[in-house]
Amino acid sequence: MNSNRLPSTYDLLSRHGVDRRSFLKFCTAMTATMGLESALVPRVVAAMDTKPRIPVIWLHGLECTCCSESFIRSSHPIAQDVVLNMISLDYDDTLQAAAGEQCEEIRKKIMKDYKGRYILAVEGNAPTRDGGVYCTVGGQSFLDVLKETAEDAHAIVAWGSCAANGCVQNAKPNPTGAEPVKRIISHKPIINVPGCPPIAEVMTGVLTYILTFDQLPDLDRNGRPKMFYGQRIHDKCYRRPFFDAGQFVEAWDDEGARKGWCLYKMGCRGPSTYNSCSTFKWNNGVSFPIGSGHPCIGCSEENFWDNGPFYNRLTSVPVPGIDSTPDTVGKTLTVLTAAGVGAHLASYLVRRATGKQLPGSASDEPAEKK
Repeated sequence: MNSNRLPSTYDLLSRHGVDRRSFLKFCTAMTATMGLESALVPRVVAAMDTKPRIPVIWLHGLECTCCSESFIRSSHPIAQDVVLNMISLDYDDTLQAAAGEQCEEIRKKIMKDYKGRYILAVEGNAPTRDGGVYCTVGGQSFLDVLKETAEDAHAIVAWGSCAANGCVQNAKPNPTGAEPVKRIISHKPIINVPGCPPIAEVMTGVLTYILTFDQLPDLDRNGRPKMFYGQRIHDKCYRRPFFDAGQFVEAWDDEGARKGWCLYKMGCRGPSTYNSCSTFKWNNGVSFPIGSGHPCIGCSEENFWDNGPFYNRLTSVPVPGIDSTPDTVGKTLTVLTAAGVGAHLASYLVRRATGKQLPGSASDEPAEKK
C-alpha cells in the first residue's frame, strides 16, 4: 500500500483478516443490492480497493439506537469488518471509547480537517421546543450540535424514521417539538433512509453508492433513494397472490392466518408503503414483519405513527386508475363482466333480428356459407 495515501476499504478489511474472495463477494452482493447491472461490479471493486474511506460523523439525538443495531448486522460477509471499516467512523458517541471533552475534540477536528468532505450521519431527531433543552449532552443541546456539524458537511444521511420523518417522538402531541432533520437543515443535500429500523443492506448500499460514484443516489420526492424505496412492499410481498384472490386473515390465529393469507384486513400498510422489506428482509434475509405474521405499520412513510390505529384496515388500496377496497374490487369486476356479457348478448340479438352485421364485428355465419 502506498504510505502517502489514506487506507482504502479493502486495505482495512485485509488487515482484519478478510480475504480477497470474501471481499469480491461483498462487492458483487452490494452491486446487486443497489440494483446495478453486473457489468458495474469492477467499478465497485475498484472504488473499494483504491478510494480512501468516507469520513463520517455519526450523531445521535432522540432515538433508541435501533439503526446502529441494524447497521452492524449487515450480512455481507462479516458485519463488524465490512461495515465498520467501509467508513472512517471516527466519531460515534454510541460506539466509540472516547467520552467527554476528548470526544468533542475529535468531532471538531474532523470538521476542520475534512471541511466540505465529510458525511454527517444522523440517527434520531432533535427537540426544538424550549431551545432544544430536552436532549442535552455536556451542556450543549443536540439541536445546536446538529446545526453546527451540518454547516461544513458534504451531505447528510438521515438514518431511520426518527431522523427521516420524525417517528414516535414527532407524533401527536409532540411535547418536545421533535422534528426530523429535513425540517431543521435546509441548505444541505439530505438522503432520507427511513425505517424503524432501516434494513442493514440498504444502509450499507447507500454508503457504497456514494463511495463508488462520488455522488448521491437518485432520490424520490421524499428524499429517499429510489433504488431501495422505488416499490411498494405490497408489490413483491409473498402474500400478494392471496390479496389478488381475495383471501384475507379476518382474525388473529384464524384459518387464514395459519395458511399465510393476506394481512390487509388486519391493518397491513404494505399497499401504501415504499421500502425493500419484502426483498431484503432482516436477520440475514430470514424474515420481516409480514413474514412473521404481523402487518406492516408503514414505518418508512411520513406521519406513520399518527396514521392509525395500526390494526385498522386502510380505507382504500391504490389500484391503477382507481382507488378501491378489496371488498369492492371483486364486486366491481363482477359488475363489469356482467355488463360486458349483457352488451354482447344484446348485440347478438339485434343482429339476429335485423340480419345486419354491426361495423367491426365478425359474422356469426361460417365462412363457406357467405
